[in-house]
Amino acid sequence: MSDGALSQEEIDSLLAGLDGGPGPAAAAAAPAASRQAQGQGSSAISAQEAAAFKAILDSTLASQSQNLSMITGLAVTVQSPFVDGTTRDGFLREVPEEVLAVTVPFGGSLPGDHVFVMSKQTALRIASLANKDEGLSDLDDMAISAVQECISTLTGTEITVISEKTGNRNLQGGVAEGSFGPKAMAQVPQGDFLRAVYQVQIGEGAPERMLELFALPFVKDVLASLGGAGQMGGQMGTQMGGQGQRGQMMGQGQQQQMMMGGGFGQMGGGYNQMQGFQTPMGGMTPPNVQPIQFASLQMQQSSPESGNIGLIMDVFMEMTVELGRTRKLIKEILGMGEGTIIELDKLAGEPVDILVNHKLIAKGEVVVIDENFGVRVTEIVSPMERMGDLG
Repeated sequence: MSDGALSQEEIDSLLAGLDGGPGPAAAAAAPAASRQAQGQGSSAISAQEAAAFKAILDSTLASQSQNLSMITGLAVTVQSPFVDGTTRDGFLREVPEEVLAVTVPFGGSLPGDHVFVMSKQTALRIASLANKDEGLSDLDDMAISAVQECISTLTGTEITVISEKTGNRNLQGGVAEGSFGPKAMAQVPQGDFLRAVYQVQIGEGAPERMLELFALPFVKDVLASLGGAGQMGGQMGTQMGGQGQRGQMMGQGQQQQMMMGGGFGQMGGGYNQMQGFQTPMGGMTPPNVQPIQFASLQMQQSSPESGNIGLIMDVFMEMTVELGRTRKLIKEILGMGEGTIIELDKLAGEPVDILVNHKLIAKGEVVVIDENFGVRVTEIVSPMERMGDLG
């Protein structure tokens, strides 16, 4: 029988943490073994609950892989996560000394804390690929901003899937805020929380590892919403089964069982080919049966505003119009004076570029309005071109 001490192999696995440690199987086994050995596992969530929430995360993997591929420009595969419950102490034992934590709290009908955590190496790789800067070596504000955009995209996919599965259409995501520093300063959910450990293969080379932390109240609310939907289905099945039995008393049809979804019960044979209503018993008056009238479905255009865009509608942005560019030597610039003509790289009459915060969003033509210059928009840059320009 074990005396509760950790072996050297287990200690090495814990020290490896997120930064290039063991493979997926060892990553799943080492945390569980260490918590069992030290008696600090999370009992606030059961294995069944963890497995149920893991199934939700698994359903997002294809979309998440595609999202990361678009951001990084490489083939990305997000593997099925290892999911369990843990505490802050358990989290601190299993991560590097410095981490990037990006908080994106959930709001609306299912509020709760939500954090992505990754090593500096993983954050730098994502930021360098997103910004097309292979020489990136420090997590400055621009690099952290790139990772924040990535995490916001991943969270948006999860919100969509959870909303569809639970029916909570009011689920929202907050603003992503990243902070890099010592692991003890990372903001994690209070108390026990659920942890998902992902292995992410970005292009070639060793896979990267990311942690996703969910507040337990949020997890339990999501699972309760799923269970509530199942219970509703069971109640509908019970009611329909009772109606089938009454129909069988009025007819002579053979009983037929219909299994619908995960608990829609049994429908009695009295509804088989409506024979129960064709042969009344004991002089009973058959009910007046009419076909159901369904309202016609009409296509509705979704609102262009979605998510939390209303929160930033009053934010000021710098808009500039670029007539053209040129390159000059410093001695040529210092020699400029009044009357100097500078030749640009665009032809006369060619569309000018319209930029917002130095990012190209549209093209237009120069016009004069009441003796003032203006620009008439003639072309909007496609989302794919704008995504490429962000890099």
